[in-house]
Amino acid sequence: MRRFSSAKSVRTRLLTAGCAIALLAPAGAALAQDGQDATNLDEIIVTGTKRDSTIQDVPFSINAQTQEDIQRSGAVTLEDLARNVAGLSIQNLGPGQSQVSVRGVSAGQVVRDQPGVKEQVGVYLDESVVSLSLFTPDFDLFDLNRVETLRGPQGTLFGSGSVGGTVRYITNQPTLGVSEGTLEANVNVVEGDDLGGHLKGAINIPVSDTVALRAVAYHTEYAGFIDARREGGAVRDNINDGTRTGGRVALLFEPSSTVSITPRIVYQKIETEGFNRQEAFNLFANPFTTTRAPVILGEREQFLLLDEAFEDETLLADLTASFDLGAVELTSVTSYIDRDILVSRDASALTGSVSVDLGFPAAAVLLPSNLVDTTTLEQFSQEVRISSTSDGPFQWLAGVFYSQVDRVYSQLLPTPGYDAATDATLGAGTSVAVRNGFGPNSPYNALLPYDIEQTAVFGEASYDFGQLTVTAGGRFYDFSETRSFTSGGLFANGDRRTDTTASDGFTPRILVSYEASDNVTFNAQAAQGFRLGGVNDPLNIPLCSPADAAIFGGFQTYDDETLWNYEAGVKSRFGNVTLNSAVFYTDIENLQTTLDAGSCSSRVVFNVESAHTAGIELELSTLLTDNLEVGFSGSFVEAEFDSTVRDGTGAVIGGIREGNRLPSVPELQFSLNATYSFTVLSGLPGYVNASFQHVGSRYTQASDQENNPRSFTSGLPFGGATGTRATIVDLELPSYELFNLSAGIEFDNGIEAIVYINNLFDENPLLSFDRERGGRARLGYTVGTPRTMGLTLRRSF
Repeated sequence: MRRFSSAKSVRTRLLTAGCAIALLAPAGAALAQDGQDATNLDEIIVTGTKRDSTIQDVPFSINAQTQEDIQRSGAVTLEDLARNVAGLSIQNLGPGQSQVSVRGVSAGQVVRDQPGVKEQVGVYLDESVVSLSLFTPDFDLFDLNRVETLRGPQGTLFGSGSVGGTVRYITNQPTLGVSEGTLEANVNVVEGDDLGGHLKGAINIPVSDTVALRAVAYHTEYAGFIDARREGGAVRDNINDGTRTGGRVALLFEPSSTVSITPRIVYQKIETEGFNRQEAFNLFANPFTTTRAPVILGEREQFLLLDEAFEDETLLADLTASFDLGAVELTSVTSYIDRDILVSRDASALTGSVSVDLGFPAAAVLLPSNLVDTTTLEQFSQEVRISSTSDGPFQWLAGVFYSQVDRVYSQLLPTPGYDAATDATLGAGTSVAVRNGFGPNSPYNALLPYDIEQTAVFGEASYDFGQLTVTAGGRFYDFSETRSFTSGGLFANGDRRTDTTASDGFTPRILVSYEASDNVTFNAQAAQGFRLGGVNDPLNIPLCSPADAAIFGGFQTYDDETLWNYEAGVKSRFGNVTLNSAVFYTDIENLQTTLDAGSCSSRVVFNVESAHTAGIELELSTLLTDNLEVGFSGSFVEAEFDSTVRDGTGAVIGGIREGNRLPSVPELQFSLNATYSFTVLSGLPGYVNASFQHVGSRYTQASDQENNPRSFTSGLPFGGATGTRATIVDLELPSYELFNLSAGIEFDNGIEAIVYINNLFDENPLLSFDRERGGRARLGYTVGTPRTMGLTLRRSF
């Protein structure tokens, strides 16, 4: 593995790369010379600086995927989009459970039972912040204007702020005096045997001269592609199918040219009947048993005793109002979110592995056990900002932000018959003695209410000296979090505790932009980001081996994470060629990294004293001819620990060793796409689009790169096997490539027909690795969608 000897050498290499990037800008002019007569590329207007501007004018690294980009790439989720955005990576952990990272700043695998972990990337739906650690809503991409990705800390222009970057879903807004709409229908087949499809519609209605309404509705049927083996040899196909239903209604009221008020309601519900988990080992289905039929699980297969389910119901109500006061504009954003999340998993193997260790009989080991995670959330936020509107050289923005999050997370493990088995094995009355107020036949129960309050004052100002523009800003923040934890059951400690975390401070930002010519602009940035610390859940000591209890038991709290992001970039545009690139270095202090606590069936967040990410991003688009548009986006990221975490004996904990890679981040990620436009059938416009996406190898957790391939001791003896056996797994998630094709034609009546094949070569990408109870219960991968073929009909009117 390539390593830098010091942070100084990293900066030296980046400086060299930056010089190379500067030399690329004039090269773009040469690329353009042969195609000066070609139609210029469209300018994309973005609002990442809270002002309308082109990507080329924004003085830091930003990407925007337009509605047309989304449609032609076949993207249906943020994960699909991420493969086309340099520096943006998504770790898929199941439906509606994706972790977002920018420029390699990653905490590693965060799972369903870590509700206290804070997000590193802020996600907004227009002006409303919607990010929620692991469970950021997976909104439908229909009727979006664009998706913006702002790289690096964002705290001087955005109410909520973010440590690694910000992703913004920008929807099409109501428009006065315009009647228009779009209908879209789709049918698709996944892996050649399961059907899916959707029906979506959007309409804009002018109610009066001062009022307009825009409404969107959609329903999607997801095809499944995971098969589940059951007891007795039965197989249930495509268990991870599901639905997504939702819509939004926005009303624009403009009583005058200086006042604009837009209330909106957004609703969405996602339901799936299973998870995209491919298992490598399951306590009940493995090759080691003798009294049970040995099983070798195949590609896209898992084993279940119980059906699984995921539900995410989100209601967002917000109101955005702006007032033109002459020299300044006042903007108010009020937002309320109500969410209910259910994760229902088959935890029979987890519970059974504990039962094996406790000496329960085989009948008790095989009791079906359902792990039920529920989250209820109410979030209120209020942002008020005021900004200059003049065309003068001095521009400024200032704002205040307040948010209140009330979140209740609970976890139950209903296992009918478990109390009787417990009392028979461990003594009468044992099950009642450990309940701590919870109900019967549930060996683990936890209730965790959270109350997080944030107040912030933010702003920035810029001055245009001609070719040189200097921008400076900052953010004052104050956080307070109160968290209670109550647990009960045989697998729990019987905890009753309340903890408080509080923090305040200031994070600055400075940007410099130099317009070398009409076509080339250089920019540089230094910005600090912040992420609140917190308190880990107590370990499930009854499940822990003595060694795991000793190693992980001392990490109760974790500190705030801070980082400095330094970047230098160039943005150039020569007729039909656009070339944007940046080099960056991120210095991270007290990185919050998640590790699996082995046999304890717990996850623990550690602070790593120092770490860094460094890399280069490049995005190129060009019209090679009047008909052929080609694009490239790519990033190379080095993300490493710069310090080591050790236990009391001096042993390295969980792979947190100086020089090891940060988890979940590919070093190399890039995409290529090409669209050829033509006319058919007496002048009807058509196109063919091809895209290729490469995602490099990754590790789900930091520990995965130590002693790899890894030998996992199973939960045996069970099923007639003698002694314990091991399953050997290579924990380096291999790189993968996806190739997508689509072709479309637009008819005179406004109907557009698109046929497509996504994942043409049926790649089976391994997206993350999950282990139950340190591998004693279950080992599996989250996998991507197989080959999908479909037809979409769209009509605009």
